[in-house]
Amino acid sequence: MTFELFTSSVKTKKQLEGLPAPLKALWLGGAGDWEGAHAAVQDEHTRSAAVVHAYLHRKEGDLWNARYWYKQAGRKPAEGPLQAEWDALVREFLKSADLGPGSQAATL
Repeated sequence: MTFELFTSSVKTKKQLEGLPAPLKALWLGGAGDWEGAHAAVQDEHTRSAAVVHAYLHRKEGDLWNARYWYKQAGRKPAEGPLQAEWDALVREFLKSADLGPGSQAATL
């Protein structure tokens, strides 16, 4: 899947099925569902989920909590615009995502 197709689905709010938790959280967050995005990564124990968790708390304005999650992800806290961080994370996770043939996301 391309970045453009992912962002287009966010704009049209046509939710994609079969996304890994970090991408699902970024999709939900991009579509304006912070609570759903947070729930998607809350119980995931990967560095990918931790960095998305950090981004979400940064977006929320809870910088202390965001710093904690960046540390869990093994990354320095982001400092640039939120949209730039979202774009970079989506691109990173799309590149590494295993969107198998059974996933709706794989067919876009």
